[in-house]
Amino acid sequence: MTTPDDLGLGTWRRDPGTVVRAGATVPVGDPSPGAIVSESEAHPVAAEWAPHVHPMHELVWVRGGTLTARIKHQIFTVPPGFGLWLPAGVVHGGRVTAAARLHDAFFVPERTPVSFPGPTSITITPLLESLLLRLARPDLDEAARVRTEAVVFDVLEAAERQIALDLPRDARIDAIAQALLADPADDRGLTEWATLLGVSDRTITRAFREATGLSFAQWRQALRVHQALALLSAGAEVQDVSDQLGYSHPSTFIAAFRRVMKVTPGLLAKNQVSENLYPVS
Repeated sequence: MTTPDDLGLGTWRRDPGTVVRAGATVPVGDPSPGAIVSESEAHPVAAEWAPHVHPMHELVWVRGGTLTARIKHQIFTVPPGFGLWLPAGVVHGGRVTAAARLHDAFFVPERTPVSFPGPTSITITPLLESLLLRLARPDLDEAARVRTEAVVFDVLEAAERQIALDLPRDARIDAIAQALLADPADDRGLTEWATLLGVSDRTITRAFREATGLSFAQWRQALRVHQALALLSAGAEVQDVSDQLGYSHPSTFIAAFRRVMKVTPGLLAKNQVSENLYPVS
């Protein structure tokens, strides 16, 4: 079901050529006596879904690209190897990069024995992915489907840390957040923003700390890392990503990325990240 665009997606930079969809739907039919409906769809061009809700829980992940979801005051970035669990009834909007294959698994709430307190990053292990892809097979008989679902429930776990960015939603600094969402390469510093907004450096610093738990510089760096994940997953070179995000030199970008992700962008782009390497939230 589509909902009004109350998530402020207009300030969230949209890639050129993005196909905008009114909302997403769940598969038709009840999987009874099972609990999971799994499907996938290829996206040759970047796509965006307007804010919407589902009556089922949803686990979504991608291959060959990146998913970015906007949920209330948070942005979740979902690179390869991760998924995003969305509880039934949660309003969310999303985007996928071009050439991504989007995978969805919908869970009937009353027949799902696992739960998470809210939107949650999930580790998509090879085992979990193979089980969910198996459930997408139309020739799977009822008994095999029930057995497969039981293993899914056993291995479905939250990632060690969540790939989420808190948006300030504070009138004192909303203009800064909106400008950086529109252009993460914006390199204006505290003093320039303070002069432009007619406030002190200390006010901006305090507002970011109170709203996000991060300093202005840390928040901008985290936002750039989210954008870098999308660009790298779409096949961009480290040099190009560094340039697009406004870094003066690739080594500066690599160091900043590693501070947040605990791995270099080159290794992440090659899918050589071990399961215990997660970004801080």
